[in-house]
Amino acid sequence: MTTGRIGLIGGTFDPPHLAHLVLASIARYELKLDEVLFVPAGDPYRKASRPVSPSASRLRMVEEAIDGLPWASVSSIEIDRGGPTFTVQTLENLQSRGRDWWFLLGADALADLPHWKDPAKIMELARFGLAQRSNAAAIPEAVVEALPGIRERIDLIEMPQLGVSSTKLRQLVRDGRPTDFLLPKRVRVVIDELGLYAS
Repeated sequence: MTTGRIGLIGGTFDPPHLAHLVLASIARYELKLDEVLFVPAGDPYRKASRPVSPSASRLRMVEEAIDGLPWASVSSIEIDRGGPTFTVQTLENLQSRGRDWWFLLGADALADLPHWKDPAKIMELARFGLAQRSNAAAIPEAVVEALPGIRERIDLIEMPQLGVSSTKLRQLVRDGRPTDFLLPKRVRVVIDELGLYAS
């Protein structure tokens, strides 16, 4: 049986950017993680209202983003599974490795957590590493009411306010503007090569 402390950072990663890498790095330090596993969503049903880049393209961008980071890895488990992406299924599959898991997420995702598939089971399978600005309210009361006991399952990770998002970066690329220092160079190479986010 494998042992270790692993953080899981999931998402659409359309594209992966500086804030994803900063969260992973800080979480690794604060939570004393042995590894951070990036898991691109296969079919992100919670984002059905907008077009999403092909899963193979997003997987390749994540692979390029973390290249050279010995403590980071990527899993295609959700892409390989097919169908809508459910975090609870991913964690159930990964639990077979016998490791201790932290699900890394931001405030927006935490606020949406009660609407996910089987959030109480997610709480059982992993602790949460919550990316938090120091001046923000830690845990929304609506989440506490919907998921009793969640406070005890959350470890706060103080993050700098970076002001970068995948939405903003897609627009920068679409407008032909530079993305230096916001996107890893190798991710931008993939975007340009595949013609992603062009108008």
